[in-house]
Amino acid sequence: MKQTFQDHFSDVARKYANFRPHYPEALFNTLTALMPRRALAWDCAAGNGQATISLARFFERVVATDASHEQIATATRLSNVEYRVALAEESGLVDASVDLITVAQALHWFDLTRFYAEVRRVLTPNGIIAVWCYGINEVEGEAVNELVQNYYGTTLNSYWPPSRKLVESGYRTIPFPFQESATPNFRMEANWTLEQLLGYFSTWSATSAFIKATGHNPLGPLANDLARVWGDVNTRRTIIWPLSLRVGRNSGNCAGSGWLVR
Repeated sequence: MKQTFQDHFSDVARKYANFRPHYPEALFNTLTALMPRRALAWDCAAGNGQATISLARFFERVVATDASHEQIATATRLSNVEYRVALAEESGLVDASVDLITVAQALHWFDLTRFYAEVRRVLTPNGIIAVWCYGINEVEGEAVNELVQNYYGTTLNSYWPPSRKLVESGYRTIPFPFQESATPNFRMEANWTLEQLLGYFSTWSATSAFIKATGHNPLGPLANDLARVWGDVNTRRTIIWPLSLRVGRNSGNCAGSGWLVR
């Protein structure tokens, strides 16, 4: 049975590449420190390759897959990275070939039963899966942040897909049937102008859903409201996203490695 793909991001693929925040280097340093073997990493649901680029610095080879042709088309090309259009549940990778699987801000879209079966099929013995997501951003300045939170939680409230609740919980409510490790806390940080912040909001699936449902762009009124409290348009404000990470090992003897079963 073919898995259907709920495509929320192809229409905004170029904006996604331009306006999505970047993952902290400390995240990849933590992950690769756990890896005795770094031959192949699979960046699943890679989008435009934000995590892929960082992984490529540590692994001999990276395969980055996404179900969106448009997202893959915007990805940065590197000599040791192969981009493929493929579903998360049907990677096309060889059995027991992958040392690390990463899923950045996408696990909540998957058929978990089928995806986890694919994970077990392609991971090497004792290979690692790492999944992470980031929550609603907080913006420097009380008045600015209040408008941002209202846009997320009130204006767009009924336009977020139900799976968004999984992100808000930091993926802690998602089944994760692997030998799991305790992980440090991370956060993402950027210093953006108002234009960049609005560009980021334009990549949200709920913003697109609002436009399709109503025929109106909610970013127009938001831009006007924010402009009144932002200050000079060239002013950069600090934006922070809390990042939640879950890491698990496929199988094998984890004694003495610090890995926990949860």
